[in-house]
Amino acid sequence: MPNGSLSLPARLYLLAWDTARMRITGTAHLHHLVRAGALTELAQRGLLLDEDGIATPVDLDARTGDPVLDGLLDLVRESLPRRWRTWVTLRARHTLVAVREQLAAEGYLRAEKRRVLGVFPSVEYALERVTAVDALREEARQVLGGSLPVAAVSEREAAVVALAAAAGLRTLASGRDRRRHRERIEELTERSGAAAPALRRVVREVRTAMTAAATAASAPAGS
Repeated sequence: MPNGSLSLPARLYLLAWDTARMRITGTAHLHHLVRAGALTELAQRGLLLDEDGIATPVDLDARTGDPVLDGLLDLVRESLPRRWRTWVTLRARHTLVAVREQLAAEGYLRAEKRRVLGVFPSVEYALERVTAVDALREEARQVLGGSLPVAAVSEREAAVVALAAAAGLRTLASGRDRRRHRERIEELTERSGAAAPALRRVVREVRTAMTAAATAASAPAGS
């Protein structure tokens, strides 16, 4: 899978890897970020439409050819009508698991089988294609802080940076950098839904729901 063909959820998952320490970051809310990316891509592709705030499949038979995105489409089709913000969190770990399996199959990750307490089987993932992830991160940082006009950024790249920044992904930018680029992040959010006013509303709702879920996941217990 060439880097350019990576889906939004796959890109966001890989961006969460700290390649200096060789560990994944933001694990408390990574599933929300990955799900938000999948919802945004399906909306950008026109396969999920907004009907009075409800995520609605445009066609019962439409497919993307991407197992992660198609899996989410099937889940939405088979479920009761729900709002976008609900789908950011509802069974979001299913999408995260599917992304990891996909990236392992494509050679970005290496699956390592282990046993918890010497008894229970478990699978852990290690990053294989470090150079590719470093390149993805550098591209995202250029979009966030570079001189390229927002209008020249693709909707896909704009969505990656807008969602990653909203999730507070430190592998992309520090809190200080996010505050410094707050206006550009807002512009990138708008750019993510440039195709139509309805799509801009969807992207904003998904981003807001993902931020709320990430904040809740990061809050100290009992707070």
